[in-house]
Amino acid sequence: MAIDSISGTGSSAQTTTLSTPQLGQSDFLRLMTAQLSQQDPFNPVDNSEMVAQMAQFSSLAGVSETNKTLTQISEQLTAQTALLEQIRAATDTPATPATEATQEG
Repeated sequence: MAIDSISGTGSSAQTTTLSTPQLGQSDFLRLMTAQLSQQDPFNPVDNSEMVAQMAQFSSLAGVSETNKTLTQISEQLTAQTALLEQIRAATDTPATPATEATQEG
């Protein structure tokens, strides 16, 4: 979501992007511990729901790590492609033809 700021100078406008804070693994564990400590002992949370939540969080963490790894691979491939293009440009310069000496005789 982009928000344009209002400045007193008139014509200049800046765009600011708001980011939503991400919850991490420690936040998830803190929430789960609070949920377990505050639950009704006579009506506890279903174990299958708790396991499903943990599995979803684990899957999300795995996908996030995969995305980071793929981003790093993409950056490396881009850098290597740029380097190869520079090498190709340097080696593809037209060679001067060798002049052959002709003997007349």
